[in-house]
Amino acid sequence: MSASLVYLDAASAAPLHPVARQAMLAALDDGWADPARLYAPARRARQLLDAAREAAAQTLGVRADELSFTPSGTAAAHAAVLGGLAGRRRVGATLVHSAIEHSAVLHAAQRHTAGGGHAVAVPVDRSGRLDLDAWAAAVAAPGVALAALIGASHEVGTVQPVPAAAELCAEAGVPLYVDAAQLVGRAPLPAGWSVLTASAHKWGGPPGVGLLVVRKGTRWESPYPADERESGRTPGAVNLPAVVAAAASLRAAAADAAAEAARLAPLVDRIRARVAAEVPDVEVVGDPVDRLPHLVTFSCLYVDGEALLHALDRRGFAVSSGSSCTSSTLRPSHVLEAMGVLSHGNVRVSLHRETTEADVERFLAELPGIVADLRAEAGVTDL
Repeated sequence: MSASLVYLDAASAAPLHPVARQAMLAALDDGWADPARLYAPARRARQLLDAAREAAAQTLGVRADELSFTPSGTAAAHAAVLGGLAGRRRVGATLVHSAIEHSAVLHAAQRHTAGGGHAVAVPVDRSGRLDLDAWAAAVAAPGVALAALIGASHEVGTVQPVPAAAELCAEAGVPLYVDAAQLVGRAPLPAGWSVLTASAHKWGGPPGVGLLVVRKGTRWESPYPADERESGRTPGAVNLPAVVAAAASLRAAAADAAAEAARLAPLVDRIRARVAAEVPDVEVVGDPVDRLPHLVTFSCLYVDGEALLHALDRRGFAVSSGSSCTSSTLRPSHVLEAMGVLSHGNVRVSLHRETTEADVERFLAELPGIVADLRAEAGVTDL
């Protein structure tokens, strides 16, 4: 990365961990053969794949035969939802999910409903926290095959009450799928889930590797045509060098997770406090307490989101947004919409292992002027 660039979009993709780079280079030399074959290079590749699976499973606290590698976190989410529904089709055809799931989960839900199934979206409160009473009623209804709840919001950082939601699912006899993309490698995993997914480039692994974990005893059936690889859970050959790099960097990130959370949380607290105090007409969104340690989102009234991101980019800050104009949908973020909060001029800042206090201070020093300039250009003054 350029020395002048302050990269603050780790929730989309964290910078590649040095361990990932080392592991991938080694595996490129050693792991190019097909692990399913019997000759020496293939056996070596098989050893690398088995070791990567064992390391990732150990880090997550699951069995190695419960974990499969997928081509992405999105592919893992699709498989989790569609496979969980397929495995319980005799029970019913209803998917229960929170209103703030990742788009990958919502797209799988749309595929399910297009095929004649049902999906029920459970609301959240203004801080982005699941309505547990509504969840309890939804999962207890007849014909529910699967429930899906994101572990922590990728847009606003609110950590969801997964253990409580899981208890309600267990009482109703409904398996729970948790999208843990923002938790894995950063925070302890919650209890009570049956299916879990994650994405390597969120913790500093390479892009193009997802994790799909299906607990023993969970009814799950692959939504894809039959394939003998990865226990039949995901088709095609895995990208072995990337998988090795993902597993190695996961172990490294998880080992540092508590220390990193303790380092980054005060910086996020500083952003939350200073933005609210120094930029007029701003709403800092998400739960102020039960939240991810590295992520903060705020919305600036009277500012176009895309214009704000471009202005920040010109000043050397890489951030993301949930505003309508930064996506191809021309609609506000479904997460912010579900929360009932301001979506104009929305900025998500997410920190990572390379983020320094100086980076945060530079961002906080320049943000008020950037927002004021954009408002002035739009004819909004005297705030």
